[in-house]
Amino acid sequence: ALAPAATPASAAEATGFKVDAKMVKDLRARSGAAMLDCKNALTEAVGDIEAAMTWLRKRGIAKADKKIGNVAVEGAVASYVHFNSKLGVICEVNSETDFVAQNDIFKDFTADLAMQIAANPSIVYISSAEVSVEEKAKAKLVEMAKEDLEGKPDNVKEKIVEGRLKKQFEEVALMGQKWLKDEDKTVEEILKERIAKLGENLVIRRFARLTLGEGLEKRDTDFAGGVEKELEKYRSDPAAAPAEEPKAEAPKAEEKPKEEPKAESDKPAVVISALEVKELRARCGAGIADTKKALVESGGDMEKAMEWLKKKGMAKADKKAGNLSAEGAIATYVHFNNKIGVLVEVNSETDFVAINAIFKEFASDVAMQIAANPTVVCISTSEVPADAIAKEREIEMAKEDLEGKPDAVKAKIVEGRLKKKYEEMALLTQKWI
Repeated sequence: ALAPAATPASAAEATGFKVDAKMVKDLRARSGAAMLDCKNALTEAVGDIEAAMTWLRKRGIAKADKKIGNVAVEGAVASYVHFNSKLGVICEVNSETDFVAQNDIFKDFTADLAMQIAANPSIVYISSAEVSVEEKAKAKLVEMAKEDLEGKPDNVKEKIVEGRLKKQFEEVALMGQKWLKDEDKTVEEILKERIAKLGENLVIRRFARLTLGEGLEKRDTDFAGGVEKELEKYRSDPAAAPAEEPKAEAPKAEEKPKEEPKAESDKPAVVISALEVKELRARCGAGIADTKKALVESGGDMEKAMEWLKKKGMAKADKKAGNLSAEGAIATYVHFNNKIGVLVEVNSETDFVAINAIFKEFASDVAMQIAANPTVVCISTSEVPADAIAKEREIEMAKEDLEGKPDAVKAKIVEGRLKKKYEEMALLTQKWI
């Protein structure tokens, strides 16, 4: 009898795949696992690094997931916090060598750049080339629909819109801004001067800005707005108003022949409150009359009113309501070697506390705490997304050391592991340095 043919030990053998040294090196750098484990993982995953990473994690071998791509570069991190601690900026500028990164000209440039970004709140990109295709297309549609272009030939429209968009995107890009210390030059020109002076290529890599209270949700504590809402109920439903027995002359109201003028316009009367006008004005920068008209035309819908103003060319900005005038402080910490930097916002209930030396010291210490804990990615464990938790739970449940255990026991072990893992990523559960 013929002996049965030997089956391949793995998918890698079946396909003839061979693991090379570079792949093992990359996976080791990412996972922290041993060389042999990395080789076995890559063999099992037929060279797929993501599948190999999952294989290592299921066996509890992967110590980390550092993600390849963080190039070891030279340069510096610089920060700027305004004197009132309500605005802060942190930026990174790269150089080719550490020698240049330690030069005073380079250090002064990075510090000035952080201040430049802080002074231009409209900046969201380093250069206009970073604006996405989708955003450009959306902005073009808005510009093409503007009333001042109606009746113009398409080729003329295109040229006008192209010029407007170029100007619009240059205003939100850092490179095209006038240099604070010399308004005859742009940031891009100053960068080129520093490159020529230092003899090395310099790259403005990234920046972040914090404005105190930005993104905080509004609380509906406006007294005038509350009164307006109550009055509106009585306007729309007279029966809801407090009953006044002596004035029960309702039959006269039925005989009013003056109801006919309402037929002149099909639009129902929209009551616009002063609060709504104020909110839209803060968002768009348009005049009071224009803001009110936009709200009337769009039936009180804030988003439609914003679009209406944009089409008319009246909206100067779209600041998105919701940035509260909060109290507190923005603090920064940059390590002595300028390679790690942190910018943090801490809120308080009153300005009295915010200017207190104890509060200021605490905010600075929090920034240093975050810098000392590179694993920290969120403030509390409750911020971890549900889909990320579900994915991690699935990986933990599949680990070999849990095989054969009852599901209830498995679930308890996994919950404990996940709790520990996410506590290591959250700021509030860290040991105070």
